Amino acid sequence: MKFTEEHEWLREEGDEIVIGITEHAAEQLGDIVFVELPEVGTEVSKDDECVVIESVKAASDILAPIDGEITEVNEALVDDPGKINEDPMGDAWFIKIKPAEPEQMDDYMSEAEYRDMIS
Repeated sequence: MKFTEEHEWLREEGDEIVIGITEHAAEQLGDIVFVELPEVGTEVSKDDECVVIESVKAASDILAPIDGEITEVNEALVDDPGKINEDPMGDAWFIKIKPAEPEQMDDYMSEAEYRDMIS
C-alpha cells in the first residue's frame, strides 16, 4: 500500500488501484453520514475532486491521487456511509481506478513513512 499526505491509501489490485481513506482520517472526521461517489467510466486527473464525504464535523473532498479511469465505485457506502468509520482500510474503499500512468504510485509514502508523518 501507498499513502498520500491527504490521508488516502492506494492499493494495487491487478491492473487497478483501489483508493480509500486511512484510519487516521476517519477518526479525525468523526461519524461519516454521507458519501457522493463518481460515475464509473469517469476520466480523472491527479488532484481532481472525485469523492465527497460529509461527517458530523465537516465535509471533505477526496482528490484523485493518480490519472486514470474510474472502473468501479463502492455503492455500499452510499447506503451505509458509517462503514467508513468501521473499516476504512478494508471494505470501505471508495473507488477503483485503471491508472493512465502507474508510475505515479511511486510519488507516495510507504506505510512506515505515513506513520512517521502522523505521529
